[in-house]
Amino acid sequence: MVNVLRRLYRLPYLLLPLAVFFWSLNSIVGRYMRLEVPPVALSFWRWAGASSLILPFSWRYLQKDWSVIRKHLPLLLLLALTGVAMFNTLLYSGLQTTIALNAFLIQSTMPVLIMLFSFLFFRDRINYLQGLGVAFSLAGVVMVIARGDLELLFSLSLNRGDVLIFIASIGYAFYSVMLRWRPKLHPVSFIAFTFIAGTLMLLPLYLWESLNVRTLNFNPQTLLTIAYVAIFPSIISYVCYNRGIELIGANLGGLFIHLVPVFGSIMALLFLGERFFWFHGVGIFMIVGGIVLTLRHR
Repeated sequence: MVNVLRRLYRLPYLLLPLAVFFWSLNSIVGRYMRLEVPPVALSFWRWAGASSLILPFSWRYLQKDWSVIRKHLPLLLLLALTGVAMFNTLLYSGLQTTIALNAFLIQSTMPVLIMLFSFLFFRDRINYLQGLGVAFSLAGVVMVIARGDLELLFSLSLNRGDVLIFIASIGYAFYSVMLRWRPKLHPVSFIAFTFIAGTLMLLPLYLWESLNVRTLNFNPQTLLTIAYVAIFPSIISYVCYNRGIELIGANLGGLFIHLVPVFGSIMALLFLGERFFWFHGVGIFMIVGGIVLTLRHR
């Protein structure tokens, strides 16, 4: 089993889709449970749970890497803010007032934002084929979300939730690009520190929400929700995503975020009983084709 995990850890083109798969379900869970779990509470307990689960395995690595952590503390806190505390809190808050359709569409801007930040900070350039691959993939995203009807896109109205999710996407694109500057820590140390730091950043906001907005009612349904978001889109997805970005870079790795509506559509077919239409097939073909075109150039 250990050897299998080690081989998987060296395969970015499996790690990145796996991370995105759990993230796509995360948006559905956040929207479905919006009336049961307040957004900040869901984000706080997600990271508190993930931190508690990973701390026993990471403690010795944190002790070993503590001098490096202290040396690079401002950068690590910035990564914890944008990649942990900020993104998920804004995502869950946005899903209170917008539909999952809008959320998927807005998150699909992340690969483009990642390329923009890569150029601004590192002067990374993309050539014609890479740009064509991104455009083709993004067009596939639009096809799936619009259900083959462009008038549906024009009828979508932006609201406060959409703005929050777009700000979250900007923050996570920044996090993805800044992973290039990640100090040489053990991966478990990095994950554990950013999770714990992000949880502590959310604590004051969570207390304010509990006292002034609404409190979280702990019951089997909410506990199951917290358990899912603490394990799968947190620990597993972040390990897979960070490693994938480390292996192939933010520009290529971020492109896999376009798979979010693909996985979302498939899960809707399997769990919600929705039907498969022609635009699902065309959109998925375009998304995968755009990713393959970009990766073939590499």
